[in-house]
Amino acid sequence: MQPTAKSLVLDLLTTVRRGSVSVRSLIRAADLFGIADNSIRVALARLVGDGLVLRDARGQYRLARGSFSEHVRSWRRQPDRVREWAGGWVAVHSAAVPRADTRQVRRRERALRHLGFRTLRPGFEIRPDNLVGGVAAVRDELFDLGVEASALVVEVGGLSDADTDAAMSLWDGEALARGYRETLDALAASAGRLGGLPRAQAMIESFRIGGAAIARVLLDPLLPAPIADPDALCQVVERMREYDLLGRETWSGWMDVDSDELTHSPADLHAWVAEAPGRSTQRDTLENPR
Repeated sequence: MQPTAKSLVLDLLTTVRRGSVSVRSLIRAADLFGIADNSIRVALARLVGDGLVLRDARGQYRLARGSFSEHVRSWRRQPDRVREWAGGWVAVHSAAVPRADTRQVRRRERALRHLGFRTLRPGFEIRPDNLVGGVAAVRDELFDLGVEASALVVEVGGLSDADTDAAMSLWDGEALARGYRETLDALAASAGRLGGLPRAQAMIESFRIGGAAIARVLLDPLLPAPIADPDALCQVVERMREYDLLGRETWSGWMDVDSDELTHSPADLHAWVAEAPGRSTQRDTLENPR
């Protein structure tokens, strides 16, 4: 996954617990990914203009308060978002958005996919009712993510056997499990070789391997058994916690801060804004919040 100048700046600034980051450090990091100095300076100017990044008196930069920090670190809490499933469903029904309104169409589709919804019938999206907070919490999050307020978000029960079978087949649990096995293998292999790599190569690898793992966690539909194996998600999160410590150590000196000043390694935001295969990009939500 190749970061943009904007996503890299946001990513690196989000990693710092306190204080700010020099433009020199940002440019040095950008150079690892082949991003030009001027692109970083332009990205910084735009982010400052948008109020997402602040510049201090020393010419250093920090993330504006109330920006993306919680979104970025939310991968650690993904397993805590689920509860025991009683067999019910959450459904979303909304009037068709004119196809000409491409921005709203993208926002709706992104919000629904982000929360693991799939289409059971045209205009009728569904997911298991196993998220903490139930339908009320799902409704609030959908609206916050951009689903139109006129949409009907309700708890559904009493599906026919045929509809239940159809709903259960909307997700590929085996593919999810296979993806997690591949992620665990990739994290283990990378963790074993990072210490022997040249510094710059280790930084790039931790950024990309960690980012791919976090993207998989953040985009997980959070399904209950028997549709998928919830333990697989927990295993990847635990392994990624360990790998994240390696990422912090790899990047800390480069960022001119100690490793304990980093809240996470610089893979987090990159993973969140990256476009996963078959999914709408998250970038316009994070870089242009409502």
